[in-house]
Amino acid sequence: MRHFLVTILAVPSALTAQDVSRYELRDAHVAIYNLVGEATIEAGSGNAVTVEVRRRGADARELQIEHGPIAGRGTLRILYPTDQIHYDPPGSWGGTSTEVRVREDGTFNDSHWTEDRRARGRRVRITSRRGGLDAFAELRIQIPRGRRVALYVAAGPVTVRNVDGTLRVDGGASPVTASGTRGTLVVDVGSGKVEVTDAEGNVDIDTGSGSVTVADVRGDLLRIDTGSGSVDATRIAVRRLDIDTGSGGVRIEQATVDQVVIDTGSGSVHAALGGTVSDVEIDTGSGSVTLTLPPSFGAAVDLESGSGGIDLEFPVEVRRIERDHVRGTIGDGSGRLKIDTGSGRITVRRS
Repeated sequence: MRHFLVTILAVPSALTAQDVSRYELRDAHVAIYNLVGEATIEAGSGNAVTVEVRRRGADARELQIEHGPIAGRGTLRILYPTDQIHYDPPGSWGGTSTEVRVREDGTFNDSHWTEDRRARGRRVRITSRRGGLDAFAELRIQIPRGRRVALYVAAGPVTVRNVDGTLRVDGGASPVTASGTRGTLVVDVGSGKVEVTDAEGNVDIDTGSGSVTVADVRGDLLRIDTGSGSVDATRIAVRRLDIDTGSGGVRIEQATVDQVVIDTGSGSVHAALGGTVSDVEIDTGSGSVTLTLPPSFGAAVDLESGSGGIDLEFPVEVRRIERDHVRGTIGDGSGRLKIDTGSGRITVRRS
C-alpha cells in the first residue's frame, strides 16, 4: 500500500513547467501538431525525427502528449483540454488572439483525411488576455537529411535552421524565420513576418498578412503570396519567380531568373532582373513599376498604364504607341514582356 501511494504522488511532480519529454518518430512522413508555443527545427542525425517537448505555464501539467500513425503519417500531438488558451510570452507571436478548429485527436489545419475523418472539430481560442488554460509547449525538432516533415502550430514563432529535406510549416499567428535549408520548404501562415535566407531548392511562402523577406535563394521555383504585406527579395537565382500581393510593395534586387510573374492589388514594383530572363509579366492595380533588364534582353512588348505614362529605355520596333500603351519588339523578340498598371508610371531600364 505504501508503494502504491508513493507512485501516485510522484506523478504530478514529473509534470512541472520544466518537464521535458523526448520522442523518436521513424516514419517516412511525420506530422507534428502543437496549438501554442515556440518551435525550433534543426538538422538532425540518425534515422528518426526527434522531438523534445517542454511543457510551460501554470497549467502545464494538464497538457497530454500523444503519438502514433494517423492517415499514413507518423504523428506527435500536444493535446490541450480546453476551448480557451492564454498565451502571452515575451516578444511577439504574431497577434493578440486567434482561433482554430481542433479535432479530438489533436490534429488541425491539414487536409490529409479520408471522408470519415473530416469533422471540423471544436473551436479553440488563443488569446493574450487573461483567462483560460495557462499552458503551452516549446518544441525542439531535429530532422535527419532527406526526411519529410510537417509542423502545424496555431500561435507561436517558428525558427528553422539547416534542415535538408521536405519541410512544411503551417501556422496561424506565427512569425517564421528559416536559414540554411536544402530541399523543399513550404511556409503557410495566417499572420506573421516570414524571413528566409540561404535556401537551396523550391521555396513556397503564403501569408495572410505579414511582410516577406528572402535572400540568397537558389532553385527551380520561388513562390510568394501575401494577402497584405511587402515583399523584399535579394540575390535570387531561380528558374521561375512568382509573387502575388493583395496590398504591399515588391522589391527585387540581384535576381537571376528565366520567368517572372508579379501581381499586386496595390503597391509599387521595383525589380532588377538578370541572367537569361525571357518572360516577364507584371500587373499592378495601383502602383508604379520600375523594371531593370539586361542589355541583351529581347521580347515582344506590351506595356499599358491606366495613368502615369511609360518610359522605355530600350530601342523598340513599334507596332502601336500611345501615351499609355506601347506594343512592339525589343531585340530579337524571342521573349515576352507584359506590364499593366491601373495607375502608376511604367519605367523599363537597361542595366
